[in-house]
Amino acid sequence: MPETTTQFTSLLPNDVLARVERMRLNPLRRKTNHSRGEHLSGKGGTSTEFADYRDYSPGDDVRYVDWNIFARINHPYLKLYKHEEEMHVVLLVDASRSMQFEGKFELARQLAAAFGVMGLFNVERVSAYSCSEQSADPLILPPCTGRSSLRRLLTFLEELPGGGEFPIEAAIEEALKRHRGRGAVVLLSDFLTLGDMTRSFNLLHSAGLEIFALQILSPTELDPELTGDLRFVDSETNQTLDVSSVGELLGLYHEHREALSNHLAALCRKRQGRFLTVSSEEDVKSVLFDRLLRRGWVR
Repeated sequence: MPETTTQFTSLLPNDVLARVERMRLNPLRRKTNHSRGEHLSGKGGTSTEFADYRDYSPGDDVRYVDWNIFARINHPYLKLYKHEEEMHVVLLVDASRSMQFEGKFELARQLAAAFGVMGLFNVERVSAYSCSEQSADPLILPPCTGRSSLRRLLTFLEELPGGGEFPIEAAIEEALKRHRGRGAVVLLSDFLTLGDMTRSFNLLHSAGLEIFALQILSPTELDPELTGDLRFVDSETNQTLDVSSVGELLGLYHEHREALSNHLAALCRKRQGRFLTVSSEEDVKSVLFDRLLRRGWVR
């Protein structure tokens, strides 16, 4: 009988996980040390304190290959060293009720796992936050580092509950109350909120966090097919809206949806951040290895 391969995590197939372990987040505002695969502080300070190993990638400086390991197993590993200032990768997953629609929350958790793995395997500090019920404190994965924290990160994301009406802008403020350190923040949300994200993005920028904002929308939200008289119900507030002229409504809907995405993209650009809208029906492989790689979010 053929052998079955056990998946290491329910969030990412093993082949995706293996490839993500060799990738890195590619921030715009920070210098990257190509020879060692870490992110340098603005001061450029380094130390000789050993931190971890990672796989050798083409273009890496061969001076940092551990030749003793290579002689034993015939596989090149690079030695990583701690720097004066580590980059802190903050993952913020929107778990509100609007995300529990057509696979949006599932894709958000998958992408959070991928970004977190990149951080851990490149000896960055990684923390994660998720907010759902407004009356409760956010769920928090405290800062961790190194591949030994991999299971802890994946278990946290696998067990995240969904639901509630905690808006993304409130979630950002709650996360920043507990956050310390410069780096990058990965926002995974549909950004379908009545609040203005300007203040939230200003706070993130002021905290020294480069913004990687991924708007995840469902196929129905991107291209709704509506006919006849309809009643719309807000999934988070339960407010209703009766509509009889659907044709006119669709035109207005697309206009406002595109305006929201353009507004969010402009807010990110002004703060030297990035923004991208993806569909929840897209495969995580396509998002990671096609769209994000081609746009230079990761490398």
